[in-house]
Amino acid sequence: MSRKTALYQTHLDLGGKMVDFAGFSLPVQYSGIMEEHRAVRTAAGLFDVSHMGEFMFRGKDAESALNALLTNDIRGMRDGQVRYSLLPNERGGAVDDVLVYREREDRFWLVVNGANVAKDAEWIKSRLRGADFFDWSDDMSQIALQGPAAESILRTLTDERNIPEAYYTYVPHADVKGFDVCISRTGYTGEDGFELYFMNAVAEQVYNLVYEAGKPFGLLPCGLGARDTLRLEAGMPLYGHELDEDIPVNETGLGFAVKVSKENFVGKDAIAAHVPEYARVGARVKERGIVRENCDVYCGDEIVGYSTSGTHSPTMGYGICMLRLKRGFADKELFADVRGRRVALEIVPLPFYKRK
Repeated sequence: MSRKTALYQTHLDLGGKMVDFAGFSLPVQYSGIMEEHRAVRTAAGLFDVSHMGEFMFRGKDAESALNALLTNDIRGMRDGQVRYSLLPNERGGAVDDVLVYREREDRFWLVVNGANVAKDAEWIKSRLRGADFFDWSDDMSQIALQGPAAESILRTLTDERNIPEAYYTYVPHADVKGFDVCISRTGYTGEDGFELYFMNAVAEQVYNLVYEAGKPFGLLPCGLGARDTLRLEAGMPLYGHELDEDIPVNETGLGFAVKVSKENFVGKDAIAAHVPEYARVGARVKERGIVRENCDVYCGDEIVGYSTSGTHSPTMGYGICMLRLKRGFADKELFADVRGRRVALEIVPLPFYKRK
């Protein structure tokens, strides 16, 4: 049975079409995926992402204890800084991809994918040394305000000093019309945007404040459907598609977050020893049709990879997909097998879409 976020009734009231995702009942769409997608690209969209998990690490050695579990190097992060990382296993695959928040030198937060909360918690607790671990996932809600109008909307709700100035920074305690809210500036859509974290008890009030403030700017409530088309246009990986425990992290195109030069960490030896055989690449569908996940990719009669995600791009107007492709084939003539039909592909740079 699907769990409900604190905003479940709000979604029903707004006409959300609910589906099961990561064990939660979440809206896949309201007014329609295309309309919601375009709202985020041109104005703003509001997403419930309360299924995501939030872990806290506390103690004087929290930085080094957490750093030993991550591919990225979090030493030297400033208070209020956010950093992307992978949580590797001993084989060099990814248990998850995460965001690291430094509140202060003895307190860090980890935001993890909703489907992986229980798995990640057990993984971390069995390997963590030198810090206290707390799982706040069941107590917190999170909404994402994304789009070119996001900052203008937020300015109507809180003082300017509470709005993170730089990408991948956050303010741990911001007053939003009397509510204590953590505001970060990251995003998963390719647009400027913010995430707001708060306790479940005030979820409906905070959501409705943002929703009403955004209406004059063209904000729409958005579901999982638009979230996926937006993140795919932005070339962002999705756990379980571009990342998993059996895909080596040095074959994911996320080298900026894999620091094999740092001190020992889980999976370092396996990552350093592995010679990449595949790469994550973007492809445009050269004809009509959509190449979705798990379509074999051919060069002649040889299978040289498969699609990990794919959709019709509302912004570009054609099919796009990400591939796990053998190295050395990006400049070859490639085809995807879509239910027995060969569909021509053209390798293109990631991201597919980049805001001006």
